[in-house]
Amino acid sequence: MSEATAVSMEAPTAAEHAAAMARYVDEGAARARALGNRGPMRFERPGRLAQDILDDYWRQGFYVFENVIGAEELAELRAAMVDTLDRAPVNKDAKVDAHGRPALGLDFERPCFLFVPPLTDPWGGTKHLGGRHQSKMTEPIPDADAGEDAVYMVYGMCQTMEPALRLYGHPHLLAIAENLNGPDFTPFNDAIFVKQPGLGGSVAWHQDGLTHWNSPDWDEGIHGFNFQVQLYPTTPASCLWVVPGTHKRGKLDIKAMVAENGGSDRLPDAVPLACEAGDVTIVNRQMLHASFANTSRDLRISMTFGFHRRKSVLGAKGALTNMEPVVYDEERIFDRSAVIAVAIDARRQHFPDETPYVYQPFVGLEDEYRWSPETYERVIRDYNTNDLGI
Repeated sequence: MSEATAVSMEAPTAAEHAAAMARYVDEGAARARALGNRGPMRFERPGRLAQDILDDYWRQGFYVFENVIGAEELAELRAAMVDTLDRAPVNKDAKVDAHGRPALGLDFERPCFLFVPPLTDPWGGTKHLGGRHQSKMTEPIPDADAGEDAVYMVYGMCQTMEPALRLYGHPHLLAIAENLNGPDFTPFNDAIFVKQPGLGGSVAWHQDGLTHWNSPDWDEGIHGFNFQVQLYPTTPASCLWVVPGTHKRGKLDIKAMVAENGGSDRLPDAVPLACEAGDVTIVNRQMLHASFANTSRDLRISMTFGFHRRKSVLGAKGALTNMEPVVYDEERIFDRSAVIAVAIDARRQHFPDETPYVYQPFVGLEDEYRWSPETYERVIRDYNTNDLGI
């Protein structure tokens, strides 16, 4: 082994990693500006997204919608998120929060929090999540006071935060889901990415889809898309990075791409999705994307939730779950989609001057899915055990 190779395998300190990222960040930001696929959410007519935005999305595989979430709603989401993190277990094995109270989520079927050691990559180069994270990211050495565990992801936002449930029923976001996936679109799942300064772990380069790569009906939209709602400004050092156009290229050999890049995870054509608070990104799930260990001083909290075409889900075998294998039938799809119906009504009650979205699969069933304590127990509690991962 050469001296240069030996040195490259040594983990950098957090400060060294931040310094090494500086030029890459600047160059990536310049590439992102040149693409120009960002701006306000615009509709040609009610419910119909502007054609130039749709064209940009299908060409590049992503778009950044600016200033979508208003100040009042953003403040409510931030307050709910602060409370949620305050109620997190003090570490991955604990049952109590920092105040000695029972931690949030102990009564749910699935845990609410995923912890990782600071600045690590929990999935890269492993078989987790279908082995889609083929190559491991750089894992910098955190500062001495970083602690052993850091919150990495928060699950089940619709059952733990009422403002998040209302966000799930946002009429413009649901209209975009209809534009891309048809009026009978289905949910995927949701997860909140937490990138604390100097602590946030990385997400290795991957494509989200697992199920349909070899399907005779494969196309660039068959695995759906994700929204990310940004609660705070996200900088190139903390945000999601994507490689434009890769949603069109089928399943990629990511290990080979990293090897061709000299073993570096700083892929040369990637761009950062830097955002202001209240911006919303939309990313095709077949897009090659990642995020680096957050050695910056910037906090990132991204509320992420996705949607599918119904025909992509119906009859498909479940993926991206540790639960028993399941084939998605009409009942499973209906039960998970009911969360959308309840979310729409929760939003209607809170924002009465806003025109609610009309979700076609539940037209005529609205009174059965009004937001109430009863529908929380019947529909919302443990809804994420019915996620539709493909």
